[in-house]
Amino acid sequence: MSINIKGRSFLKLLDFSSAEIQYLLNLSKHFKSLKMAGIPHRSLEGKNIVLLFEKTSTRTRCAFEVAGYDLGMGVTYLDPGSSQMGKKESIEDTARVLGRFYDGIEYRGFDQSLVEELAAKSGVPVWNGLTDKFHPTQMLADMLTVEENFGHLKGLKLTFFGDARNNVANSLMVVCAKLGLHFTACGPASLMPEEQLVKECRAIAAENEGSITLTEDIEKGAKEADVLYTDIWVSMGEPDSVWDERIRLLKAYQVNESMMKMANPHAIFLHCLPSFHDRLTLIGEDIYQKFGLSEMEVADEVFESRQSKVFDQAENRMHTIKAVMFATLS
Repeated sequence: MSINIKGRSFLKLLDFSSAEIQYLLNLSKHFKSLKMAGIPHRSLEGKNIVLLFEKTSTRTRCAFEVAGYDLGMGVTYLDPGSSQMGKKESIEDTARVLGRFYDGIEYRGFDQSLVEELAAKSGVPVWNGLTDKFHPTQMLADMLTVEENFGHLKGLKLTFFGDARNNVANSLMVVCAKLGLHFTACGPASLMPEEQLVKECRAIAAENEGSITLTEDIEKGAKEADVLYTDIWVSMGEPDSVWDERIRLLKAYQVNESMMKMANPHAIFLHCLPSFHDRLTLIGEDIYQKFGLSEMEVADEVFESRQSKVFDQAENRMHTIKAVMFATLS
């Protein structure tokens, strides 16, 4: 079956079939091979895109910019202070203006409804660079990294440790269900994904020979895991006041060497970054001074280990984003 997603927005993976997601992964591998070989691929020359960032980011901005330039496009970056969107101009009006100027729009911000409205009103493809609920471009990079290490996806066990309500955990649950992996969310019962999304993902997983498991039991989460994944304990936009409670709830779920030893011998570690695995950041040092923790969601020995694939994963953001933009614009 021929796959064609030209003109579609990329807002959440629930909108895409398993075959379409695999198509994007295969396209990502193609673009990665071209990049590694130094072969120019300016196949979208003459097109222009705009990046709307209400939440700042290193990897997302750089991945979209380099991917856009590699494909021959003009790229405009608008940071939180450079747009009147939602302040002096409504989301709808902003969308209709930008759709006249640009061939595609990336949005990274807060409410999922904002990126959905941009897509509905702009008339051009819109790509979700992150919202509070979903992070679909990250998922393609994650799955590409897993596939590069294991040669396949179906049947693997991926466990997310920590706050499983966040956009990364939500999206991992969706992509694992779509691609037939066995997804486990391991963390406190109070920090599990919303019931309706779990129900939807379980139905999808059943169709693809995968499964969805929620557990507080660390050994159950780590045992026979092929991929151990975690994220920072406090997301961007949350107040500093939540650190105390979040550390109390999640300290036991830190991915460390003893947890890695519970997993399969070939297991890999993933993290969407940034990571607080040492004291070499302002926040990391502040947490150490306040709570005595020099490492948070992952121990430094795991982060720096041969099993850690976090920088391959970060690089793959560029290749997979390139695939998304090419597939939806050409």
